[in-house]
Amino acid sequence: MDKNRFPTLENYLGKESTLQDFPSKTVRASNSELQLPYQLFIEAVAQAPIAISITDKKANILYVNAEFSRITGYEPKDVLAENESILSDKSTPRQVYYDLWRTISHKKTWQGQLINRHKLGKRYLADLTISPMLDADGQISHYIGMHRDLTETYQAEQQVKNQKKLIESVTNLLPIAMVVLDEKDQVLLDNHRYKALVSDLDIKEPALYFLQLLREELGELWQQYQDKQQGFSQREFRIERKNKSARWFSCSGSWFSETVSLADAFFSQESKRYLILTLTDITKQRNQLEEIHLQSLKLMMAEDAQVRSLRETLLGAIHQLQQPMNQIRAAEQILQLKQDAQQQHLLLILQEIQQSGQKALATMENCIPTLAPAALMSLNLNAILHEVLLLSEPRLQNHGIALDWQPAHQLPSILGSENKLRILFKQLIDNAIEAMAQQGGDDMRLKIVTASDNDWIYACISDNGPGIPADKRAKVFEPFYTTRLDTHQAGMGLVMAKEIIDQHQGLIEIDVDYKAGCRFKLSFPRYKNRLEAGK
Repeated sequence: MDKNRFPTLENYLGKESTLQDFPSKTVRASNSELQLPYQLFIEAVAQAPIAISITDKKANILYVNAEFSRITGYEPKDVLAENESILSDKSTPRQVYYDLWRTISHKKTWQGQLINRHKLGKRYLADLTISPMLDADGQISHYIGMHRDLTETYQAEQQVKNQKKLIESVTNLLPIAMVVLDEKDQVLLDNHRYKALVSDLDIKEPALYFLQLLREELGELWQQYQDKQQGFSQREFRIERKNKSARWFSCSGSWFSETVSLADAFFSQESKRYLILTLTDITKQRNQLEEIHLQSLKLMMAEDAQVRSLRETLLGAIHQLQQPMNQIRAAEQILQLKQDAQQQHLLLILQEIQQSGQKALATMENCIPTLAPAALMSLNLNAILHEVLLLSEPRLQNHGIALDWQPAHQLPSILGSENKLRILFKQLIDNAIEAMAQQGGDDMRLKIVTASDNDWIYACISDNGPGIPADKRAKVFEPFYTTRLDTHQAGMGLVMAKEIIDQHQGLIEIDVDYKAGCRFKLSFPRYKNRLEAGK
């Protein structure tokens, strides 16, 4: 670039004899004894990488540097003695210029943005700073203006903002809940569907709740997925709600990294990891599947009930035959001790009866159907109870019994037999329904609550029926004992319940402090504790 076509400050200062600040060829730096060459200041302005112009009090241009010409397209000969308004574009609001002149007229610096016009007619966004220059009397003698072209920067910023708005609009239109979390599980971005979950599920931060469920289910895999930024998909969870129908959600997620934008990370290129978590409500689909499952479950439970009924009948018959057989055996032993020849014939008859009876008992025992061994698996008691309540719903409605279902929001797993646990809860709920139905009344209620602590999973089944008398509570778990009015029926229900509880290393007890009816309290060891105990 030919420097000769630009007027130098030295020439300009030579013409302007009113400037008396530079009496020698050196200048003292502010707050320093250091003497800098006068020419250095002149070249600093001329070569500055920002457009600089100096005007008189009426904004007529007296000096421009090389960067000014590069940005505006105007050579010095085009603008010297011209007013600074040659750069102005009508698209800048008048108020901006009003504020500009009001500020600098009060001897203050103005900084802001306005639209300038390039020599070729192209508009550009200028980031402008104008400062008044004061003479020895403190009066404004000149103005110095500095500006840079912000067009590309502004366009880039607007594109980022527009993209952000587009992303927010798209995410809000998604038919699924979506949330972005940082490494500290803080929510950075979510959509309307996600916000709706807060009130729908009555959970303050649903993402944290689902993260806990995912981490418990995936275990060590969670950290592996996170380290490798490997996503997961279609992890289904059932969310219980007090006295409301349960909701099902399918969870999917993927991690991504982003370079940190802070200044101190410029050279290190540090990155942060984020998780995109999506939550799809699949309640409708699961309900449809559940209806199909419920029908097959009814058939299976009916077949199982028939088998268990036959077992109970045969066991009851064997139990009832055992007493007379014991009496015959006792009579036989007495006759053998007496060794009375006259009663030998009677002794033979008793022995024949004894043998026939033993054969009959053996035949009946062989007829008792065997139960297939049940596989143990990780189970959620809420899901088991939900299925049993669906099976019991018709009976509850027929008897006008109100159900108060209060499942724990989050319930750890137990290790158990799915079918045996269904039988256990079905028996206890059926007993409660029968007890309340026998007593009758207008306000019959069945309440079921689940809870947990660090070691145990709890389930309480309460009814406001007649209850179990204190003197009979110790006997209800004995074989063939029943508190029913129709005492001709043998009772094995609570015996089976106790047997199932024992098989699961749990506890069952009648709450002696509950006076409004009957309450059974059941406790099961947590799955993780069962595993730890086996190590």
